[in-house]
Amino acid sequence: MAKSKVYFTSNTGRDSLVRLYDRLGKELKGNVAVKVHTGEAGNQNFLRPEFVKPIVDRVNGTIVECNTAYGHDMGGHRFNTLEHEQVLKEHGWTENFDVEILDAAGPDLELEIPNGKIIQKNYVGRDIDKYNSMLVMTHFKGHPMGGFGGSLKQLSIGCASSGGKCWIHSTGQTTSMKDCWTLPVKQDEFLEAMADAAESVDKYFKDNIVYLNAMVNLSVDCDCCHVAEDPCMKDIGILISEDPVAIDQACIDLIYNSKDPGRDHFVERVERQNGRHILDAAEALGFGSRDYELINIDEEK
Repeated sequence: MAKSKVYFTSNTGRDSLVRLYDRLGKELKGNVAVKVHTGEAGNQNFLRPEFVKPIVDRVNGTIVECNTAYGHDMGGHRFNTLEHEQVLKEHGWTENFDVEILDAAGPDLELEIPNGKIIQKNYVGRDIDKYNSMLVMTHFKGHPMGGFGGSLKQLSIGCASSGGKCWIHSTGQTTSMKDCWTLPVKQDEFLEAMADAAESVDKYFKDNIVYLNAMVNLSVDCDCCHVAEDPCMKDIGILISEDPVAIDQACIDLIYNSKDPGRDHFVERVERQNGRHILDAAEALGFGSRDYELINIDEEK
């Protein structure tokens, strides 16, 4: 079987997003959803609207988000549509793009996961059904719970409704935000539930989905953190692929093989949460491969 192709550039300028997309040669058609993490109120590391604008314009896309599963007590201001829309405005998204909160109105769209190891269904914002294609635009970084946040996290937690996020975090025990954070959960099972959910969204869009990972602002914390650690590593580059497992594996390899002084701090966060287990779990489900070919487009004529 041929290795999955992952294209890379060390140029982290915004025009590199379009350059990579054109090099991939996969044209997203129809109504295109662009899933980004628009940043929690107060977060300083999220990808800015002006950075993603060239690629969003290139695919004629709509920025899509879902409400979160943590309230004011955890620093959250995006768990209800009204406050979420205010944060989107403050961060400059609504003035630059068409933006849609996919779970602004219920009921959720339920995606079946017949081969799921931990969960056999996934709850996503119902308005995802308006879209024919998806560009998963991910800020690759660390994560307090997942170890790292890449394309697989964007597919799973990112595309899940507020209740769906609770379902994944609780490994299928509840969709209630009130109960979600009090239930006992095994770490590896949480990672496996994320992989299950990611598979359902990848399958939903079939061949009409592309993954972009920007390895910039490399903090050990997620963009969902109200107060995140500042980046601990220098920017590495941007990657694109049609394989969400391969692109996340390539990012992890670039981190682990880095000589950057902040590398150990980042790796400690990944290892503390056994973060790489999601790669094994996703590959086992058969919707991606950890075996990839990294193609550096900076070296092409």
